[in-house]
Amino acid sequence: MQYTLLGRTGMEVSRLCLGTMTFSWSADEATSFDIMDAAVANGINFFDTADVYSYWASPQHKGGETETIIGNWFKTLPRDKIILATKARGRMWEGPDGEGLGKAHLTRAIEDSLRRLQTDYIDLYQAHHPDPNTPAEETLETFDALIKSGKVRAIGCSNYPAPLLQANLNVSAAKGFARYDTLQPHYSLLHRAEFEAELLALCKQEHIAVIPYSPLAAGFLTGKYKRDDPAAADTTRSSGKLIQQLVADDRAWTALDTLHEIALERNATTTHVALAWMLANPVITAPIIGARSVQQLEESISAVDLPLMESEIERLNQVSAGF
Repeated sequence: MQYTLLGRTGMEVSRLCLGTMTFSWSADEATSFDIMDAAVANGINFFDTADVYSYWASPQHKGGETETIIGNWFKTLPRDKIILATKARGRMWEGPDGEGLGKAHLTRAIEDSLRRLQTDYIDLYQAHHPDPNTPAEETLETFDALIKSGKVRAIGCSNYPAPLLQANLNVSAAKGFARYDTLQPHYSLLHRAEFEAELLALCKQEHIAVIPYSPLAAGFLTGKYKRDDPAAADTTRSSGKLIQQLVADDRAWTALDTLHEIALERNATTTHVALAWMLANPVITAPIIGARSVQQLEESISAVDLPLMESEIERLNQVSAGF
């Protein structure tokens, strides 16, 4: 495994981050333990989760289930072996402060996450989505207080557009608050414009660590879907809007064909090549990879050992330029 600094935080993280959205959803607790064990065994020390995971799994799930599993697993090794990131913003309880980035919500949400995770600090606490109903000053002042209290080491944001991120950085600078040192954007070979248009340059300029989610385009870039295969269309019914869009887009299949070609030339997989393309970008700190099994996790890990040639990167850039 390779390691790098997490922006200006001083924390050293693995070049791949373990995403835990599958835990308590498509991976039960025992499987989740196995995945985390395998991640550590392969050198991954950076885990990402969120307090709302996995409220969508069943009517009985209310959020917090994934953090609870991680907290139970934490008993098996020293806490400082893992750089743990979690997120807050979504609705976790009833009432006017049950969601959002206001002081009342964040003050309770951090305590709930700490309890579920069975730890006394969070390495990276992130705003999961923007909150248009709360002034940035209130959010950042609250985050700053959490850092000063020792409950949080650094803060970041997810799904923030460039103008909003810049505005928040300006508030931190003007008020002397802690600033967002990481960004978690939606980014992949087949979802480029949202990040590359403005956020990439801003993150480079401000030395913000970038930890993209969905780097494999919800599994499309693994190659498990086949062109003109009726079964693929059936599969997408339960795979989300993104997969449905990609399966119906001939440009996506053309990009996948190029991934296959490079993978064959390099004796690798399309998963490896898609992640290696992202890792070749010096602005990217650590793509977030999810897994429903140890096998899925291990299929992704060796991507860090596949340096692509400039000609291969250019081929991939050209074939994915419209996304």
